[in-house]
Amino acid sequence: MLVLSRRVGESVVIGAGTPDAVTVTVLEVRGDVIRVGIDAPRSVAVHRAELLEQLAESNAEAASPAAEAVASLSEALRHRT
Repeated sequence: MLVLSRRVGESVVIGAGTPDAVTVTVLEVRGDVIRVGIDAPRSVAVHRAELLEQLAESNAEAASPAAEAVASLSEALRHRT
């Protein structure tokens, strides 16, 4: 991980010189909250990490049926004629 110090108004460019370059600019600092602006082309997906983690957990839960549902389905299939 690269760690940089930036002041309000200063930026970091990721992928400089490429068509997919992303610029991250420090907009404001208030105590322990930092507002950043991200300028990226539409071809680059930008997401908050905590939302991606939440989505992955939700997808894993949806892909794994509850034990009761599996048991109920198994029972129904056994009694199927």
